[in-house]
Amino acid sequence: MSPSPRAVGLAVVLALALLVAPWPLVVLVAIALTGVVGADAMAARRPVTVTRTVPGRLARGVAAPLSVTVEGLGARRARVRQPLRPDVQVEPAEADDGLEARVVAHRRGRHELPPVAVRVVGPLGLGRWDHQGAGPAAIDVDPDLPAARRLATAVRQGRFRDPGRRRRGAIGLGTDFDRLRDYQPDDDVRHVNWVATARRGRPLTNQYREDTERDVVALVDLGRLMAAPVRSWDATVPDRTRLDVAVDAAAALAAVADAVGDRCGTVAFDDEVRARVTPHRASGAAVVRALHALEPRPVDSDPELAFRVIGTTKRALVVVLTDLVDAAAAAALLDAVPVLVRRHAVVVASCADVDLIVDAAPPDPVDATTPIDGDPDTGTPGTGPPGTGTGAFDAGFTEAARRGAVAARVLDARDRAAAELTRRGARVVEAPPDRLAAAVVAAYLDAKAAARL
Repeated sequence: MSPSPRAVGLAVVLALALLVAPWPLVVLVAIALTGVVGADAMAARRPVTVTRTVPGRLARGVAAPLSVTVEGLGARRARVRQPLRPDVQVEPAEADDGLEARVVAHRRGRHELPPVAVRVVGPLGLGRWDHQGAGPAAIDVDPDLPAARRLATAVRQGRFRDPGRRRRGAIGLGTDFDRLRDYQPDDDVRHVNWVATARRGRPLTNQYREDTERDVVALVDLGRLMAAPVRSWDATVPDRTRLDVAVDAAAALAAVADAVGDRCGTVAFDDEVRARVTPHRASGAAVVRALHALEPRPVDSDPELAFRVIGTTKRALVVVLTDLVDAAAAAALLDAVPVLVRRHAVVVASCADVDLIVDAAPPDPVDATTPIDGDPDTGTPGTGPPGTGTGAFDAGFTEAARRGAVAARVLDARDRAAAELTRRGARVVEAPPDRLAAAVVAAYLDAKAAARL
């Protein structure tokens, strides 16, 4: 229970009335006002029915409707407020007598919306009572599925990369025997079945059934390096973790595999396997369910463990979604890749760091009209390049130069790690957060077009 601003205003007027009116009269009016405020607050205390409607499943970064209705108010008024949680935005967060808002989750996983708070004001507008309704609501936030579906639609319609949609058989003699048939002049002589030819007395050739369904496996690193935040070139897009970007890429890969008829699976790992989906048809939804709520842990990842889970039964495209810091941090991956490439086509995908790219860029040239030296008589600091004065320009330029040098060393270390992975047989894909999913899909379609699966 609490008095409304109207009741507080009346109390202030009564206090000022003591200056001009007899105090017994003012006291009587104050007692009456207190009783009226209490009665109004008791009227506001009567229960109301609060109903909140919000989807139980959202896509990260995609707005969804949220509505709150309050029934049983009668002559009373209510102020409805939806308390906020980190990584979940509600706009607007409060309104009168009900709420029609848009909810946007900026991070995938499981989130819980707190109960709705409703402040009811009595019929006279003097007393208020706070009600709590529509208890906590659990919502599951998937990765950026609309972007994944757009990529899959572009591939299906031939607008992304057409060669990847052409199904090609394996290089060589094929995979599965289908039947014997008579030899044709344009048949490959290597397909001739000499035993059947000698038995039948006419040339016969083997016909093979091409295996058009390829296996694609997304290996998602959940180690400590994947907890680092990354920002987009677009300043309006909230920061994400490297794992968020990797899960978006895995969802896009699964959606495109469904579109072209391939089998997709996933393995999520750190120092142990935390989720696994074996490759099968139409597996996009299963991959998203397995990955959407996983979070990184402060441990070093063991890619060799994940590689052993994949096995060597059938050739597949293995996309390792990880972070390439330097050769030392990627030592376990460098040691494990040569074993995997003997059987599978391997792509190592990493998210480029926009901050490092910006810091490593050369500084803008100094304007020739800018004063170089300060005034020695007045003590005014210089504004020229380093070494020409003692002003803020020197400090700023030096700080930018230091950041640029550190960023250049980090990028150089990443390049060396990528070059070593390439030398050991893997293809390395690196792109900014907004483009990593498309880059991974392009590498997958290139592998299909080149018949490397």
